[in-house]
Amino acid sequence: MTEDIGARFRALHQPGNPFILANAWDIGSAKMLAAMGAQAIATSSAAHAFTLGRPDMGHVTRDEALSHAQDLVAAVDVPVSGDFENGFGDDPDTCAETVRLAAEIGLAGISIEDTALPTATPYDTDHAIERIRAAASAARALPGDFVLVARADGVMNGQCDLAEALIRIKGYEQAGADCVYIPMPPRFGDLKTICESTSLPVNALVAGPFTAPSRQDFANAGVARLSLGSALARATHRVIHDAAREMFGDGAFTTLGRSISGDKVDKLLS
Repeated sequence: MTEDIGARFRALHQPGNPFILANAWDIGSAKMLAAMGAQAIATSSAAHAFTLGRPDMGHVTRDEALSHAQDLVAAVDVPVSGDFENGFGDDPDTCAETVRLAAEIGLAGISIEDTALPTATPYDTDHAIERIRAAASAARALPGDFVLVARADGVMNGQCDLAEALIRIKGYEQAGADCVYIPMPPRFGDLKTICESTSLPVNALVAGPFTAPSRQDFANAGVARLSLGSALARATHRVIHDAAREMFGDGAFTTLGRSISGDKVDKLLS
């Protein structure tokens, strides 16, 4: 019997026992993360855009995102989830079609945010909920399990306060979402409020000031899933930036001396 990768992915979502959803940006990074213990891999819309020489926020097409995600699915034996921005369209039908296409390539789930990309403006609340309702209906019609994450990005983008975001995730829960996500609330303590406001598993973003708390701190808040977004990719870009500044500015190469050995990378990739 073929494994239901979606069911395997869903089982990882345990409030108070968060797993790390490791966002990769290419086949090599996905294989390294899986080899080092990642229980699941996700794409990152920003990190993927970086590999294409583009900025974040609506500059990657759905076909490009699907092709990229399919590469990661083929590369690893753990569930893969797609960071699929706003579902690649404003209307509910487009979100539903994105769910169906994502399942066809073997993704275990996707996340859909409520932002009218490429702007930072959130959709009207009712419209945002209808988008998730359509996506959830498409997910439930699939032959296998599929984890749909509904994101309320207005707090992170400076477009709404936490109270409005909580209203949104409650609407997303009623619309059929499987997991909810308010990236970067104002304070770490707000995560407990978010988790207590819903019966669904909650995803938290490990980035910026939220890199200081430990996994146990997130567990104590009730979080079920920890995603990295583009943080790991940007950490890699920081090494490129620092090495380039040193080489082309001072003519020094000490940053390169801190690199991992090729043999170690080869072992992880194989």
